[in-house]
Formats: sequence, C-alpha cells, structure tokens
Amino acid sequence: MATAAPATHNTLLTTGKGPEVTTKADCETPPSSEQKGGFRASMFIFVLVALENMGFIANMVSMYLYFYNVMHFSVSGAANTLTNFLGTTFLLTVVGGFISDTYLNRFTTCLLFGALEVLALVMVTIQAHSDHLHPSSCGKTSCVKGGIAVMLHASLGLLALGAGGVKGSLPPLGADQFDQKNPKEEKALASFFNFLLLSTTLGAVVGVTGIVWVSTKKAWYLGFTISTVAAFVGFIVLAIGKNFYRLLPPIESPLIRIAQVIVVAIKNRKLTLPDNADELYEIIDEKEQKGERISHTNQFRWLDKAAILHKNKESTKWVVCSVTQVEEVKIITRMLPILGSTIIMNTCLAQLQTFSMQQGSTMESHLGSLEVPTPSIPVIPLVFMSILVPIYEYGFVPFARKITNHPSGITQLQRVGIGLVLSIISMGVSGIIEVKRRNQSIKNRLQPISLFWLSFQYAIFGIADMFTLVGLLEFFYKEAPTCMKSLSTSFTWLSLSFGYFLSSVFVEIINSVTRRITPNRQGWLYGLDIDKNHVDLFYWFLAILSSLNFINYLYWASWYKYKSQDPNFESQLQSSTEEEAAPNHNVNIDQATTNIEEAPSYEKKGLEKDINFA
Repeated sequence: MATAAPATHNTLLTTGKGPEVTTKADCETPPSSEQKGGFRASMFIFVLVALENMGFIANMVSMYLYFYNVMHFSVSGAANTLTNFLGTTFLLTVVGGFISDTYLNRFTTCLLFGALEVLALVMVTIQAHSDHLHPSSCGKTSCVKGGIAVMLHASLGLLALGAGGVKGSLPPLGADQFDQKNPKEEKALASFFNFLLLSTTLGAVVGVTGIVWVSTKKAWYLGFTISTVAAFVGFIVLAIGKNFYRLLPPIESPLIRIAQVIVVAIKNRKLTLPDNADELYEIIDEKEQKGERISHTNQFRWLDKAAILHKNKESTKWVVCSVTQVEEVKIITRMLPILGSTIIMNTCLAQLQTFSMQQGSTMESHLGSLEVPTPSIPVIPLVFMSILVPIYEYGFVPFARKITNHPSGITQLQRVGIGLVLSIISMGVSGIIEVKRRNQSIKNRLQPISLFWLSFQYAIFGIADMFTLVGLLEFFYKEAPTCMKSLSTSFTWLSLSFGYFLSSVFVEIINSVTRRITPNRQGWLYGLDIDKNHVDLFYWFLAILSSLNFINYLYWASWYKYKSQDPNFESQLQSSTEEEAAPNHNVNIDQATTNIEEAPSYEKKGLEKDINFA
C-alpha cells in the first residue's frame, strides 16, 4: 500500500536536575484530562436534555391547539403548520452538526444555538401574551397576515434553528465523553444513549402534564414562559460543567472531504484499479491520520479510484485521497438506505400527533373529577418508557451481552428493527381503536368512549420509539468517521424531519386518490367532522406501508457492512502510545546510553541509575 512517511514523537528535554523523557501526549494533554468525561460530565448534559425537552415536547404535542384556537388556523392549516415547524427543526440539526464538526467545538455550538432557542421562546411568549398580536377568526385556512405573520414565522423559524442546532450538537457532545477504544467506556457509551432517552422522557413527562395543563387551562403565555425559563436554566447548567467535559476540537469540513473523494474518483475514472487493495494510497502517520485508519471494503469500488496515486505526482489534496478517506464516504453512503428506511415510521409518528388530537377532542376526557387535556395523553407512553429504559439497561442488556458478547446487548440495527415492528403494530391498533371510537360516537355522541383508549396506540409507539431513536443515535455516532460524528448523528433527526414533511404530502395524496373512488366523492381525511372521515383506513394504510418498509429495511440492514478499523494500524498506534506514555525507566536504552556519553560529568551518575533501573 502506498503510504506517507511516519513521524517520530519522542523527545529528550534537559532540566537543571538532569534529562527527562517526555512525550507528545505529555506536551499536549494536561494531566487532569484523564479525570474528565464519563458519566460525571454527562450529568450536566442529562440535566439540559431534561429541561430543554420539558418545553420542546410539551409544545410539540400542544401547539396544534395553539395554532387552531389562538392563531385561528383551520384544522388542516394548524396540522400542516405544526408538522412543517417540526420538520424544519429536525432538518436544521444538520446545520448544528456541520458547524460543530467544522468550525466550533460541540460545546460552543450547543451554547450558541441554545441562545437562539431561548430568544425564540421569548418571542413566542410575547406574541402569546399580547392580544393585539393575535389574528381575528376569518374561516380560512390561515388568518395570519401582516405584522402578526412576520412575528409568528420569525419566532418559529428562529426556534427551529435554535432547537435544531442544539439537537445536532448535544448528543455527540455527550457521546464524546466516552472512549470507544476502551472496552469499559464502550459499554458506558451504549448506556449513555439509554440514559439520554431516559432524561428526555422524564423531562417530557413534566412537560406534557404540567406545562400542557398550564397552557391549555390557564394561559398559553404562562406555558411558554415555563418552557423559556427551563431551557435557560438548562443551558446555564451545561455551561457550568465545562471543566468536566472532554472537548474535541473540530477537525476538517466533512463536506470537503466527501467532495474530494468524489472529484478525484471522477478524475481517475479511466484508470484501472489494482488487483491488490494494498497498492492503494494510505497514510501511516497517526498524527495526520487523526488516530483512525479504516479497513478497506469492496463495496462501491469505483470510489477506490480516488486512492490511486499517479506516478511522479505528490500526494496532495484533490490529487489523491487515502483509503481511510474513501472509506469515510462509503460509510456515509451505506448509511443512507438505513436513514431512508426509518422515514415511514416517523410519518406514522406525525399522524399520531395530529389526528389523535382530533380523536381525543370527541372522547370522554375525565378521569374521575379530573379533566385531562388531550395533549397530555402521551404521558402514558412516556411513563412506560421511563420505567422500561432502566429495565432495558439493567435487565435486558446484561443478559443479552452474555449471549451476543456485544457491548450494547444487541446491535443497533437489530434495535431499530424491533422498533419498526412495534410501529406497525401501533398503526394497526390505532385503526381498531378509531373504529370503536367512531361507532360509539355515531351511536351516541353524548356517551363517547374514554380518552384513555388512545393510550394503547401511544404506549406501543412509545416503546417503538425507545428502540428506534436510541438505536439510530448510537448507530450513526459509532459508525461515523471521526471528522463526521455530529453530522452523522444528525441523520437520526433528519429521518424525523423527512417523516414530518412526508406526513403533509401523504394527507394530500390520500385525499386526492380516495376522492375519486369513494361514493360521496370526498377523501378519507377531507371533512372537518372526524366521524365522517375514514381515519381508521388511513391508519391501516400506514400499517401496510410500514410492513412493506420493514421488508425493505431488512434488506438494507443485512447488506450493511459495519465499520472496521485497520487492526495493523490499531496495534501500531497502541504500541506508539504505550511507548510515548512510558515512564522514564522505559526509555530506549541505546538512546539513553548515547545521552550518557554526551552529558556533562555531573549528570552521568543520575543517568546511569536510570539505565540500571530500566
């Protein structure tokens, strides 16, 4: 394999007390760095996740009612505004991921976008509080116009940017606190993502009960105020923990590295690949390689042409790419079908958050003397998840590890697959419950079924989300190349984004198609009266589509090849690290003997003692 020359790192420093062997690691890494990271640092991140999601998820499940009742959107207008807002939020996670990989470290990126999120929440609160910033009802899809529209869309846009940037940089910041090359910390990394979900659910439980109740029963501006204060306190806590974090500097633009491989591969498209992959260009110097060298794979062989070094040409950027750099692009390419296979599930999630609100408005919402707001129904799956995550972490994972020897118990793609199956079941159950609800409503509107029938579909989908969301976060982080950790992790949220956008498209397509085949010439989801619609058929359509999507996922999951680091480079790097980090008695004997001869006579005695000790 064509290689770049390795560099040496050991140096000898002379002090007044005699020479002392140090290493590059000694010069660059402060002694206290070993005490940083781990779960002690993650605690600050867990607090932020809980406080920030307390407001975010509360708004996620209730803003449909805010748009409908306060901003006077129609039913479809409110649903589309919410799904477009959430879709944009998750889409913009890519921006946060890209910036934290390229320009700023993840900690700084998180605080920057956090400030934007808090500012946006303040703007939303002001508009909710001021009656003159509310539109009058007009009976149209949207009654928002003029300055009111500017205020609404500016605040929602800024909130989407801030929340998206935080979600794109915060999970990888937490994952950075664990070293994947350390077996003990690799297990802890898998636990970190489970506890990240637990923090999210605990914060969300408070949000969908307390904040939603305040918003819907007292005043919307009070609910937004609580969300603002909670987020502000969370980011203060994150900032306080700075000295405990392992802060990794940005390396290089992942987009440029990807572009280099594609451009060079196109330039070399007429060249013939060598029979032996070892003849492709690779970098040996671990400093230039940034501690990672990925083994060559045979998928997407045409990209390997970017690693062909022309004779009489220097190994510079845009002329040749290393095998590792080519493999980075292959990894991202292999991830895309996995990303695409989870979009349908998130489309189902979007439907639960919109049509379930309509269903709940026609159902009995009292639990004894307590009236439960419809947006608070998700508290049931959230409570389930809060109980199941510790059981999964402390019960299932240790048991599965004994069988599979996998640090996470099961692979990330297996975990995602379980979530996809549960989402199919959830859609089927949703259709059955809608039939029961509609039949009872048509029979006697004064005696509707209980709101808590919706808890079945929410509970099953909540468990599905527990498997899929954490599985994707861990998968995209672990599999990502070193310089693309944040960008790759944001793919999880990108799947959510596409799911929300696709949700609006699905509703339009279903209405357009079914309008032509139904006897009354109205679509399944056309009317304002949900009892005259066919939401049950729409849920079953999603269940069938999800089943077909699961078959598609199985193909790509079995096709996917997990990242493998070059074992020769790993052993070389470990040997180099041990050599550099060794104490004085491990110094190279020949080098030390030479230094004795060259040292002044008053230093020789001390050096000879060091040699004898070694």
